[in-house]
Amino acid sequence: MQATEYEQMLDKISSSEVFDLTGKVALITGASRGIGEAVAHLFAVFGAEVIVSSRRQESVQAVAEAINDKGGKAKAIACHIGDTEAVSQMMASIKQKFGALDILVNNAAANPYFGHILDTDEGALKKTIEVNIQGYFQMSQLAGQLMRETGGGCIINTASINGVKAGPMQGIYSITKAAVISMTESFAKECAPHNIRVNAVLPGLTETKFASALTQNEAILNSILPMIPMHRVAQPAEIAPAFLYLASDAASYVTGVSLPVDGGILT
Repeated sequence: MQATEYEQMLDKISSSEVFDLTGKVALITGASRGIGEAVAHLFAVFGAEVIVSSRRQESVQAVAEAINDKGGKAKAIACHIGDTEAVSQMMASIKQKFGALDILVNNAAANPYFGHILDTDEGALKKTIEVNIQGYFQMSQLAGQLMRETGGGCIINTASINGVKAGPMQGIYSITKAAVISMTESFAKECAPHNIRVNAVLPGLTETKFASALTQNEAILNSILPMIPMHRVAQPAEIAPAFLYLASDAASYVTGVSLPVDGGILT
């Protein structure tokens, strides 16, 4: 890096411009609530034009309207990422309407079964793999192809600490999240020459509807809290800044990383 470039970068960091997403188009799946919704709001605050997506149009439309009402820019597109045809149609629509996709956040996920791994039924197995592995792969592939055409971008996958340390009674979910971590590394390695960075965020236990089977069960929650050094459950707004960091120029030399945001549980 030339001295002038180095000085410009320092100036950018000191003025917080390094986190500016103005002019960027960002697609966030699973954005109707929880972590995805928090990420969508945060990206919009920092200037991104946000595409919020989830299975139900009315749910993501409400999020998009809330962002727009606050002065941000957001559009809603319903899509079930486990449906390959629907994903292809959404990505084609984004290419047509926006011409580019700068940021993809793979956040939609399925966890339909909570119980002993030996009793996992075939339907739960297929649904979890369909969304958490197949869906993430197809989204990353199609987004990456568009990013390659337009000069680069970044992909951020929502994995989980369960992908590192399997959660009890969450066998197939943990397996798929381990696959997401491996997928992140594979895409990062092969896409780096195309100026595409690929990283993952590993949330710990977070207060969301998705995790309510754990957070709303007092016995389960009391068994988990002693394992968390910070001894509390995270809020979605505490997870979202990790996505902002990885999407921004602050992480311009970061790819292939799985970043835990877990209150210290993996330490």
